[in-house]
This record gives sequence, structure tokens and C-alpha cells, in this order.
Amino acid sequence: MNTSILPATEQSPETRSESIGERLAAHPFLAGMSERHLRILAACTMATHFDSGQVIFRPGEPANGFYLIERGKVVLEEPQSDGEPMMIDLVSDGEPLGWSWLFAPYLWQFNARAIEPCSALCLSGIMLRQHRDEDFFLSHELFKRMSEVMVRRLQAARSRLSTAKKAICSGTPSPPVS
Repeated sequence: MNTSILPATEQSPETRSESIGERLAAHPFLAGMSERHLRILAACTMATHFDSGQVIFRPGEPANGFYLIERGKVVLEEPQSDGEPMMIDLVSDGEPLGWSWLFAPYLWQFNARAIEPCSALCLSGIMLRQHRDEDFFLSHELFKRMSEVMVRRLQAARSRLSTAKKAICSGTPSPPVS
């Protein structure tokens, strides 16, 4: 089942009156983006909503885009053979979700699941890859912003691994991802 890009469901009352362009311009991930690039992104974007518990994507599914979380929380999980997924990261208000759309073979690597109701903007990776090849300034802006997110998340993961290792060595339980 492909859940990579889902149609918008009913929006929350506070977002109904704002256009996609206004919502993109207000998102922290796109702060400082040129108006021309915001217009291009708006043409590639649709609003969406995820219910608590809803799976957004699964490993191996096509990574057809990425999400800008406006409100809510999404957990990234690694499926485990014992059935209990391992929590990788938590994505919340003002953050982007998913970078697999940038890199071949364009497949998701983790589960993403809403853990509370979420409103998000879904940007089509297929359309963005086309614009990326035609507009190197846009390509640079998106890659620079995604790279900053990747570095922050990898540093946070390293810190969590270090904490978990210390906890295992000392025999105390490691704290959950927050």
C-alpha cells in the first residue's frame, strides 16, 4: 500500500483561510526563501492532515515527496523482527519530514507515523526533482536546508546512541527520544 502522498483531509479552522503560498512562507524551514522560489514550491504543494496513529510512509515505498509539519508530531521508526519498532527520531511543528526524495533510488528507509493529529504541507518530490534540474539556485537552497536538518538529526542520533551506550554499561535504562 503506497501512502507516500495522501490527499488533504479536512483542515483545521486556523489554516483554512491561508493560501498554500502563505503557509509555505510562514514555515520555519523555508524562512528567507525568495518569493519566486516560494511560488514554484506552492505549485508543487498540497495541504494534508494525518490522524494520530496514521502511517505516513513505510520502508521501501516510493519517496514521492517530503512534508513540512505545521502542527503535530511524527515518529520515525525502524521496524524490528520482534514486531516492536525502534524509535529513531521525533519530528514536530516547524520541521521537515523526509529526505529520501532527494536520493536515488527514492525509497523511504523508515516508518513515519503520526503520534498526534498533524497538519502538514506535502511537496511533490517528482515535481521538485524536475525544478531542481532546471533551477540550480532552487536546488542549492533546498539541498542546503535539507543538509542542515540531516546534520542536526545525525548529531542528535549520535548523542542518543552515546547516552544509550552509557546506560547499558551502567545498567540504567536509557531515556526515550524526546
